[in-house]
Amino acid sequence: MPYTSHSHVEKGEVLIAILNAWRDFHILQDEGWYRIPVQSAPRRWPPRWLAFYQTKVFEEERYAVRYYGEVERIEVVPRTELLPHEWSNTKNDRLYYKLTLKQLHKRTEPIQSHRPRRIVFVPTTWQKFSMAGDFNDLFDDSPLEDTLWTQLKQHAIPAERQWAVDTGKQQYQLDFAIFCNQGSIDVETDGDSYHIGKDKGAQDNLRNNKLESLGWHVLRFNTQHIQEETVTYCVPEIAKMIRRLGGHQDTPKSPTHFYDTPQGIMTQQSLFETGVTYGEDSDLVEDSWE
Repeated sequence: MPYTSHSHVEKGEVLIAILNAWRDFHILQDEGWYRIPVQSAPRRWPPRWLAFYQTKVFEEERYAVRYYGEVERIEVVPRTELLPHEWSNTKNDRLYYKLTLKQLHKRTEPIQSHRPRRIVFVPTTWQKFSMAGDFNDLFDDSPLEDTLWTQLKQHAIPAERQWAVDTGKQQYQLDFAIFCNQGSIDVETDGDSYHIGKDKGAQDNLRNNKLESLGWHVLRFNTQHIQEETVTYCVPEIAKMIRRLGGHQDTPKSPTHFYDTPQGIMTQQSLFETGVTYGEDSDLVEDSWE
């Protein structure tokens, strides 16, 4: 299946994919292609550009997006043809998209993730990919999330977007995760149409209870809150919760304290307090196609 190039910018034209094995990196460098299981392809398809999030196996280059390239063509190929020298296994009959790149490029400045991430795909736009200074800048799922993320950055509140939490029986994707010294905060941006109704309310309550049993404190803001009261209501409520939970885990280990003033939320770095050390690999699940 050939790839059709697009002359205009479109939503989701860049796909961030996981790169978690040296073999796949060498294939990418030497042969110029990457594989995605047909049954696991993301909903925004096909991508015009591929970029790669490198996991812990890459040591100095880990937890960052450095390499990317424009897709030249896409083919559907069985695994046995892609990896003919591989030992026989149950995956031999699987079909994969083989995405061949025109050229592999390396960003001058990597897009760093400050915490290890469990990702498979993150679809985004070329504009966000070009401008991103932090992995959280890449997400392109919701204008409400983008609005709140902008304010969190402006108020120096560190948060992780689209953070995966495994409860044992179910995995939840948090809109924003904020890690504090005495607990963690889940901030949800509830679009009005999505969370209306008895069934949705019951699901939200069940989700909240499960997360709270694991030490998460849930804050929910609706469309009006975020569109009209982000600075006057949302940010102050988040700041209060951070104070309640002993300040956030900062880098390097110097929690920021938030204060309400007539001019808005003010921050002050504490140089003599330390937060709980976050084990950089503790929450990382190496999702793999292998």
